[in-house]
Amino acid sequence: MTVPTDVPQTSATEPGAARRPHVVVIGGGISGLAAAWRLARLRHDLDITVLEGSPDVGGKLRVSEIEGVAVDEGAESVLATRPEAVRLIEEIGLGDDLVHPTAAAPRLFLDPELVPLPSGLVMGVPTDLASLARSGVVSPQGLARIPLDHVIPQTAIKDDVSIGEYVGRRLGPEVVVRLVAPLLMGVYADRPIHISMRAAAPGLFAAAKGERSLLQAAQSTRARSNDLVTAGPVFAGVRGGIGRIPQVLRERLQGAGAVVETGATVRTLRRAPRGWRLEVGAANATREVLADAVILAVQAPVATKLVKGLSVQAETELSEIETTSVAVVTMLYRRDDLPGGDVPEGSGYLTPSDALRPVKAATFASHKWQWIDDAASARGFVAVRASMGHADDVAVLQRDDDELARLAADDVAFVARLGRARPAAVRVTRWGGGLPRYPVGHVDRAQRITEALESLPGLAVCGAAFDGVGIAACINRAEVAAARVSQRLGQDGEWRHG
Repeated sequence: MTVPTDVPQTSATEPGAARRPHVVVIGGGISGLAAAWRLARLRHDLDITVLEGSPDVGGKLRVSEIEGVAVDEGAESVLATRPEAVRLIEEIGLGDDLVHPTAAAPRLFLDPELVPLPSGLVMGVPTDLASLARSGVVSPQGLARIPLDHVIPQTAIKDDVSIGEYVGRRLGPEVVVRLVAPLLMGVYADRPIHISMRAAAPGLFAAAKGERSLLQAAQSTRARSNDLVTAGPVFAGVRGGIGRIPQVLRERLQGAGAVVETGATVRTLRRAPRGWRLEVGAANATREVLADAVILAVQAPVATKLVKGLSVQAETELSEIETTSVAVVTMLYRRDDLPGGDVPEGSGYLTPSDALRPVKAATFASHKWQWIDDAASARGFVAVRASMGHADDVAVLQRDDDELARLAADDVAFVARLGRARPAAVRVTRWGGGLPRYPVGHVDRAQRITEALESLPGLAVCGAAFDGVGIAACINRAEVAAARVSQRLGQDGEWRHG
């Protein structure tokens, strides 16, 4: 696709300029694209430009083919119990391709078996102790520890608390290691001891503040979720891959008159007499872009550099948001090579933190998504995705692609009992610094950053570093940023305060 490069160069900051107000979105990931899309739907009197420094839009949403089978390289689903992502998918014309996972469920690796997860978990906290006991996931000693939650004094959590620390104090360390850690590791690539309960489990956090018992708080959280969610799947995907969303968004934005430019690194962001002045391009060939308003939709390390000199507080606190790196190894196995012609039942498996396996989770993509199974089976393959790397295991990623692929294949073969079967095709995707970490106090820090930056006229911010790493959460934050600009930016390019 040819990407337009005619970024508007004039601005209402120039005396006598007669044109539509210009809004620049810095960042072409799902947050930036969703912000531009919402702004374009809210206001038809604006010029909108999206500037993305990498060669393509989408950020961590990307799909590509491996041996003719399309498989996502990053996120593969959206939360369907929130409206934002599903609504966006439908708005851009992908509603007919909206699909849901099969009934296959993930399992837990308890050496040497893959066992079903107990039912009724709320962020790993059990609400059905009978199901937990039947599962064998927790030892008899660990099971005996759990009911003490009803009698020990309430644990003060104040403004925030580590979810690993809190659950461990209430229910014992086994629940953290065997249940909480596997579920959270797949989302945040971090150990529960390092993760903010308020950020990662806000509903459970709110309930726990008012309950002495964590078990009771989890029960009430689950009940509220069941009341709020209509019957239907929790997750949704897109036939052909979630990575299609940003590509279609770009096409729809360009069709609406917006400019979406890739390979356009924003090097500096400075206040202009009225609006903003951006320096864009390679170090030896920059150009100036003027904007009446800017939506900052980039990762925290990039945002830290761009806000330098604009807000000391925002710069300082953004610099304190750490990130972690992960890799996704996609593997296609020939059915004829697999024991029984398939991988084990279920949608994949999670590994407890005490298992010390290099693969923290594996998705049997052919079992989870019917459209992948159709494409892979037609070519005699079964598709598997292995997730590797987390905040406390950076060494596993310090291998070249071939070595990392071999390590993933060997580990999956061991855990899933694949015998001598090895993948016929492999793809390694690395997401360096791709996930922000959410330590205790993150919610308050994100709010302070937001307030510091949005006190500057004509600036709004969004991205995974603020309200959540999930696609729906990113879209929600992007829509809030777009609404702010829509409401405050006048038709004359003036920023309205208040």
